[in-house]
Amino acid sequence: MPSDFLEFEEPIAVLTKEIEALGMLPRTEERVREIERLERRVEEIRADLYRNLTPWQRVLVARHPGRPSVLDYVDFLFKDFTEIHGDRRFADDHAIVTGFAAYKEQPVLVVGHHKGSIDTKQKIHRNFGYAKPEGYRKALRAMRLAEKFQRPIIVFVDTPAAYPGVESEERGIAEAIAVNLREMASLEVPIVVVISGEGGSGGALGIAVGDRILIQEFAIYSVIPPEGCAAILWRDAGRKVEAAEALKLTAPDLLRLGVVDEIVPEPSGGAHTYPAGAASLLDAPLTAALCELRDVAPEARRERRYQKFREMGRLGADFVDDAP
Repeated sequence: MPSDFLEFEEPIAVLTKEIEALGMLPRTEERVREIERLERRVEEIRADLYRNLTPWQRVLVARHPGRPSVLDYVDFLFKDFTEIHGDRRFADDHAIVTGFAAYKEQPVLVVGHHKGSIDTKQKIHRNFGYAKPEGYRKALRAMRLAEKFQRPIIVFVDTPAAYPGVESEERGIAEAIAVNLREMASLEVPIVVVISGEGGSGGALGIAVGDRILIQEFAIYSVIPPEGCAAILWRDAGRKVEAAEALKLTAPDLLRLGVVDEIVPEPSGGAHTYPAGAASLLDAPLTAALCELRDVAPEARRERRYQKFREMGRLGADFVDDAP
């Protein structure tokens, strides 16, 4: 199966290979009709598959290497992006991107994790989206600048987790994330968070305290990856599928829990199949969220943000009853 197809997309991969083979043959009316028939069949199968994804399959989609990055969304939705580098204490962490830009002619700050492109060299450069302490400190430095100049903050979350290496511990990863949680809770400017891929653990939450939390349809958001959960609970990482179900990490589950405020639809087959379309579908909810928050007084906005996160730990009886 081609590498850009996920394990559950094998029926699509087979038909796509057949379409490619037909496309290499001399062009005839009969072959053109057959290619068109197969392409329609691919779309039908893709739509059916993505209507019925399991939690683990959603994890695979959220981790797809072709999923749009923060810089892809910058290209599609923003203008005049000027990147900010460095935390002024240690280094510039390439796993987190920050910069000022214009969105609908309004100055904003963009912050987001970046896993790197499909190219392996780029992935290594971005540390596969695993941010270190300096990344969170860079993000906070940029957010404080945004507050100083009264610019709303738009955050794109897509990381497996914070970097777990020795150097992260040496430079205070827990402290860096904790300070971000505290400071983001008290910022006066509007903060809109978009869970655009894999929202993993404290590495995600370290830049995800916001007034409005949007999640793309096939993104995930969890306290721990399914593999780690399975290894801790059952001493068996192979039970990751079972763990994904138990974690309630899908967009519908998170909306029901009150962890997110809105699910943003994705193109058929996920954002990786049509990044420009994914950006277009995000545009309207993002605009609406910013407009809504702009009309709220700063003090009221901060209080609502605080209460929002205070309420997240209170599980309703309906959810508890059918939890595994």
